Amino acid sequence: MSLHCLRVYLEKSYREALDLLSEMPQILGEIGLDTADLPDHSTLIKWFDRIKTALWRVLLRLSAQLHEPSGHAAIDATFFDRENAAASTTVAGRITGFRHSKQLLSSTQKAKPFWTFIVRPRNATTHNGWQVALRNAGDLASLAADKGYDWMDLRDKLREEGVRPLIKHREFRPIDHAHNARIDGPRYRQRAMCETVFSTIKRTLGDAVRARTWYGEFRELVLMCAVHNIKQSLKQ
Repeated sequence: MSLHCLRVYLEKSYREALDLLSEMPQILGEIGLDTADLPDHSTLIKWFDRIKTALWRVLLRLSAQLHEPSGHAAIDATFFDRENAAASTTVAGRITGFRHSKQLLSSTQKAKPFWTFIVRPRNATTHNGWQVALRNAGDLASLAADKGYDWMDLRDKLREEGVRPLIKHREFRPIDHAHNARIDGPRYRQRAMCETVFSTIKRTLGDAVRARTWYGEFRELVLMCAVHNIKQSLKQ
C-alpha cells in the first residue's frame, strides 16, 4: 500500500515509479524495504486488484483522522478522465463512457476529503450522495450541497442522523425562494471548499485514472484522496 501511495504521489506509471524508487534507498528505508525488495511492476499491478476496497477505505478514514474535522462538511461531484483506460477496452465493448463522476465529502474548515464515491455515467448523484453522507453522519453537524442534491428524502435522512442539511432548493415556487433565504449564508458558501479539493487533487495528483475496471477506478480515486490528506497533514 505504501508503494501505491508513492506511485500516486510521484504521478508516474507502475514501471516508472519503481524505477525512481530504486534510486531512493532512504525513502524505501522509511517503509522498511530495500532496493532488492522492490517487486516487478506487474506484481504491483496484480496486488492493486487483490487488496480489498474495504482496506483502501480504512486508509482513507485514517488519513482523514490526521486532521481535526470541524463537523461541518460539503458534498459535490466532479469528473475524472478515463479515456486512456477506456481506449484499450472499448473495442471489446465492455466500456461505453470515457468519464466518471466522483462525489466527495469534504470538511469545510480545512478542505480535507472524508469520503469518496464513484458514480457511473447517467446515475443519479443525488441518491448516491446519501451513501457518502451516511458513512460520516456520526461526525457531522451540518452538510452543505448545491441544488443538484435537492431531494427531500435526503434532508429528512440527514435530520434523523442529527445532521443539519444546508441544501438549496430548486426554485419553482415562492416557498422555494423562502427556504433558500433561511439557509445559513456563510456556512453554505463554504461548500466551495469542495471545488478547492478537486482542483488541488487534479493539479498535484492528476486528473485521470489508469485502472481498466470500475472498482479499480474507485480504489484509485480513494487512494488519491488519502494521499492528498497525508500531504496536507505534513504542511501543518
